[in-house]
Amino acid sequence: MPPDLLARLFQQRSMVRLIRFDEQHVANAGLQTIDSTLKSRFIRDHDLPEKMQLKKLYLISEADQQFYLTVSGVLLLTAKPSDYLSSAWIQCVAYRGMQRDANEQVDAQDYHEAIDMQINQAFAFVKRNMRVEAVKQPRRIDIPQYDLGAVYEAIVNAVAHRDYAVYGSKIRLHLFSDRLEITTPGGLPNSLTVDTIDSNSIARNETLVNLLSRYYPADPVSQRQNIIERRGEGVPKILSASERLSTRRPCYEQAEQNQAELKLTIYAASCEQNGLVEVFTN
Repeated sequence: MPPDLLARLFQQRSMVRLIRFDEQHVANAGLQTIDSTLKSRFIRDHDLPEKMQLKKLYLISEADQQFYLTVSGVLLLTAKPSDYLSSAWIQCVAYRGMQRDANEQVDAQDYHEAIDMQINQAFAFVKRNMRVEAVKQPRRIDIPQYDLGAVYEAIVNAVAHRDYAVYGSKIRLHLFSDRLEITTPGGLPNSLTVDTIDSNSIARNETLVNLLSRYYPADPVSQRQNIIERRGEGVPKILSASERLSTRRPCYEQAEQNQAELKLTIYAASCEQNGLVEVFTN
């Protein structure tokens, strides 16, 4: 059975609490696929066998008397997770205008590394391609298009909570002149809706979220210690910080006829929107 179909079967079982999806083994990812550098952050007790430590963290599991990486293990311990989970990567595209037009592309990158690196690379992509306007009133005031803390949170949420069992569907981060769109495979988990997403917190990938909250430091711009802090403040921060900067509230959308994707739109700020006179643009 193809790995993606097997993953979908495991996810269906996990919905009735028989199996947790991100703790299931990936049949084509044996221990030889582990990157030793990526593994080192999880080895804390040198008196315990490494296999035991990785198994306790649900990064590996045993099947048919052999050890394999779990879904979480593939995402965190392999140099290129998409070799084993075909959808585990991020596509980033920046456009000069407001529409998807290949002739208007100014930057395009695909990120396939371990997912903590994908988060940092996608975040750097936005910082590199967004504009920063400046005014003098009477001193210089910089107005970035996006609140960077909110952007970082949005990327983390997309990577940590997406559905990795969706075959061939990557995260799409598209930057336009007037907005940032992040489309995540899998839609909303369990009972969440676009109307309740800011008041409820439900993790689709509980093991993955737990590991990101314990072992991975955050980018300093996020003003927190770890990539995920598990306080349930992520979506409210995205909404409030972005609206405060651009005066427009970000929008979550999940098409009624396509429950397999969730799109977040964050609107760009500008001096004109903020009632200021533009001096120059970086």
